[in-house]
Amino acid sequence: MKTPFDSPRSSTISRRTTENTGFTCAYCGRAVVALANGGYRNHCPYCLHSLHVDISAGDRANDCRALMRPVAVEHHSAKGYMIVHQCTGCGTYGRNRMADDPHHGDDLDSVLALMHPAVRDHEAAHRRRRNL
Repeated sequence: MKTPFDSPRSSTISRRTTENTGFTCAYCGRAVVALANGGYRNHCPYCLHSLHVDISAGDRANDCRALMRPVAVEHHSAKGYMIVHQCTGCGTYGRNRMADDPHHGDDLDSVLALMHPAVRDHEAAHRRRRNL
């Protein structure tokens, strides 16, 4: 006999309540609150660092557990802006969506500082094309 807990939707609800929790950032030590908009918080909104805990998104099965430092910002046509992280332990790269929570979203100054080299390179390429 099936119960309501056997449905895929209930596993999503269960996962949301167990994973969307606050934490203390392992890099900067600041208290990070859970997202209010129903998304999953997977990096610090202040310093943008994360932990290497997943093999596949959300599985928490990776034993590495090293810091993931933010190295770039990319735009994905379907997912929006993504923070690119590189693991300080094993060197693996990963991408996390920027948190767009209106009250606890990612710090815009940190995101812009991370984007600065990309913005500079984009503007330089634009000037070169214009001068051709």
